Amino acid sequence: MGLFTDSYDLFCIPPIMKLIGRIYYQDNHHRVPPVVTSTMVAVALLGTVIGQIVFGRLGDCKGRRRVYGLALMFMVLSSIGCGFSISTSRTYVLLSLGFFRFLLGVGIGGDYPLSATIMSEFANKRTRGAFIAAVFSMQGFGILFSSTVTMVVCAIFDRASHATNIHTPKEADLVWRIILMIGAIPAGLTYYWRMMMPETARYTALVEQNVLQAAKDMEKVLDVSLSQIAEEVEYQPNPPSYLFLSQEFFRRHGRDLFACASSWFIVDVVFYSNNLFQSQIYERYLPKGDNAYQEAFHVAKLQAVIAVCSTIPGYFATVYFIDSIGRVKIQIMGFFFMAIGLFAIGIPYSAYWDENTNVGFMFIYGLTFFFSNFGPNTTTFIVPAELFPARFRSTCHGISGAFGKVGAIIGAVGFLWASHDRREDGYSKGIGMTASLVLLGGVCIVGMATTYFFTRETMGRSLEENENEDVTTKLCVWRCFTSTNSSVQAQTTTGEAAV
Repeated sequence: MGLFTDSYDLFCIPPIMKLIGRIYYQDNHHRVPPVVTSTMVAVALLGTVIGQIVFGRLGDCKGRRRVYGLALMFMVLSSIGCGFSISTSRTYVLLSLGFFRFLLGVGIGGDYPLSATIMSEFANKRTRGAFIAAVFSMQGFGILFSSTVTMVVCAIFDRASHATNIHTPKEADLVWRIILMIGAIPAGLTYYWRMMMPETARYTALVEQNVLQAAKDMEKVLDVSLSQIAEEVEYQPNPPSYLFLSQEFFRRHGRDLFACASSWFIVDVVFYSNNLFQSQIYERYLPKGDNAYQEAFHVAKLQAVIAVCSTIPGYFATVYFIDSIGRVKIQIMGFFFMAIGLFAIGIPYSAYWDENTNVGFMFIYGLTFFFSNFGPNTTTFIVPAELFPARFRSTCHGISGAFGKVGAIIGAVGFLWASHDRREDGYSKGIGMTASLVLLGGVCIVGMATTYFFTRETMGRSLEENENEDVTTKLCVWRCFTSTNSSVQAQTTTGEAAV
């Protein structure tokens, strides 16, 4: 539900900006200036960068469970704060909205490394990829839910009011606030269960050096008695032999950190640019709304269609195939087909697609979303949670994700300005749509190369094997749960933390 809320909050902004344009920019043809749009997109992503680094490090220093609830409270309170943005004056509304969007981004950023790390440390090696991918796939449902909420709220207010194309009623100012605050509900509902969740056994045993407590925690998770959990190796404390970011750390894990961070950076440059490319489709496919509510409704409707037809199927394809095909192959394949789709749209864009945006165009555009999710957008979330030692796992995932969100800022803001080939609607002249799309296709090719040369496969290997460390402590991590009781074995299939 954390990832569900993350995507709700990040992707509900396009229809909300339509409403804000109608309410606060009647003197600018109901269009939000490019600088404001860019700032609103970038400020949440900047908060995400900070949240991933800070909460990722705290997850390793203080424990996953202890800071998991804190990240959630950031999201809940910030979502409510966005809705209660100060005053109804344009300047104060945008400043307070930007501030709370930044704090919201911090909470969202914190949820990424903690959710991925917790799921990886609770899952078994045979289905670990599917479990982490299933957590990440909730982003697709978050996008769908945000679009549905927007359509329902706008439809209710549209029916109850007498809005026209010229006049936007004052109650329209409530609509975008309600949409933002509803995002706090699913996050708030999960707070109790996050607080009741035990610390992951791997963290307790390998970082806190408390194997007995780890076994007791797993007794609760698997619902078995402590006597059925056998340790085959006598536990011998073995403190970490090197520090984070030390020379030894980079010798052992530098390549993996580079692979994870660079791949995530590359895919987010393309993925967030691709999301903003929807604005070009809005002008061609969406009917002109008669008022503010209808305009936001149509934007949300298109987002929902894309989520149902391409985004969510891509996530589920990854869940199904991730533990049979492997992470690296899926990531390379995703980058390849994203590049093909972007070249197919970009190269003939000025000559053909600009005047013939039809079903073929939408099909190709949808495929780029499908293969980004059945590809690097999902695998870059999974791999950092599998490659690194327990005491660095959350931190390294946070660093990788932070690089990704820096790429998202570059892609989102850069695409907004670069895609215009002439001065229009407040935008300065850029390199044009054709060059921008072809450039993004080239970025995908770079992503293929980075994955092929630097990313290690983690499928079918335990987290301890993936660490590639000669640390005797890992031998004590319960080769356990070896009870011959078949019911216990069945439960460990879905919940074990054993090697």
